[in-house]
Amino acid sequence: MKINTKPLPGMMELLPEEQLEFNRIMAIIQKNYEKFGFTPIDTPVIERTETLLAKAGGETEKQIYRFSKGDNDLSLRFDLTVPTARFVAENFGQLQFPFKRSQIGKVYRGERAQRGRFREFYQCDIDVIGRDKLSISYDAEVIAVIYNIFRELNFGNFTLRINNRNITSGLIEGLGLTEKSAKIMALIDRAEKISAEEFLEQLTDLNLGEKSQIISDFIKISGSAENVICELKNLSQKIKNQQFEKGIEELYEVSELLKMMGVEEKYFKLDMLIVRGLDYYTGTVFETNLNNFKEIGSVSSGGRYDNLSEYYSKEELPGVGASIGLTRLFWCCLLYTSDAADE
Repeated sequence: MKINTKPLPGMMELLPEEQLEFNRIMAIIQKNYEKFGFTPIDTPVIERTETLLAKAGGETEKQIYRFSKGDNDLSLRFDLTVPTARFVAENFGQLQFPFKRSQIGKVYRGERAQRGRFREFYQCDIDVIGRDKLSISYDAEVIAVIYNIFRELNFGNFTLRINNRNITSGLIEGLGLTEKSAKIMALIDRAEKISAEEFLEQLTDLNLGEKSQIISDFIKISGSAENVICELKNLSQKIKNQQFEKGIEELYEVSELLKMMGVEEKYFKLDMLIVRGLDYYTGTVFETNLNNFKEIGSVSSGGRYDNLSEYYSKEELPGVGASIGLTRLFWCCLLYTSDAADE
């Protein structure tokens, strides 16, 4: 019987000429990481399951590749951020803070394989981790790094979509809906995948009363950074929540810092639809879309986490990071090259 030689679904293999292009893109990313002062580290592909799931549960637990070896409960890493938190906790006494690290490596998620989405894929990460506190200027810096990379890659127009989790969490708290926070967050996170009517209908199913319309109007806030901040401040007069106001202040500061760092506003927008699904984000969050390939979703994302290492260390280690999905980005590159050849 002939053995099936096809790769497993969701696994990508490249021909030599494709691999050369893949490596070229990776080199551009690594070069920019180094230019901004991020030093490389490496962590194991296999981690203890309790380490990976210490703070990232929910959907993450359903997606990890988990197995046993002897008495050990092990899993393949699903991202590079959680292993980095463990790395920092383990090597705390030998690191200088703020600690700026980069890492490029394979990660594994048991998602449904589909167009542009893989189960084994490369991520290219940067993180800045502080000791006790970390300036919000680093939130803007990691976004500026991503901006510089995509400008150099020149895959067409792209949009950095930026929000702050304090805004969304503060809105929910200010409306007195904290007990339904997870469901509301999840619904906002998938709002673009359903119609406006379906969104409002599903909000109504949560029995929020007239507050459903407030949330529906909230996610539609758009326009220039100045206009978004203005509308949020107007809404804060009704919400009257300190966390909501803190989020607005942080979002405004990040947008102003980005301009000072040379990031053109036509490449970024403040977007209330961005909440990021992972549980550990607490402040700034962002996603990056290639405008010509919106259907494949984000090719880069990240955000602020107050203390991801709290389960591994007694030290308070706030951080902010960004990740580029290199495998998905390369897949887009193939489409872009193909489309250009057809014109």
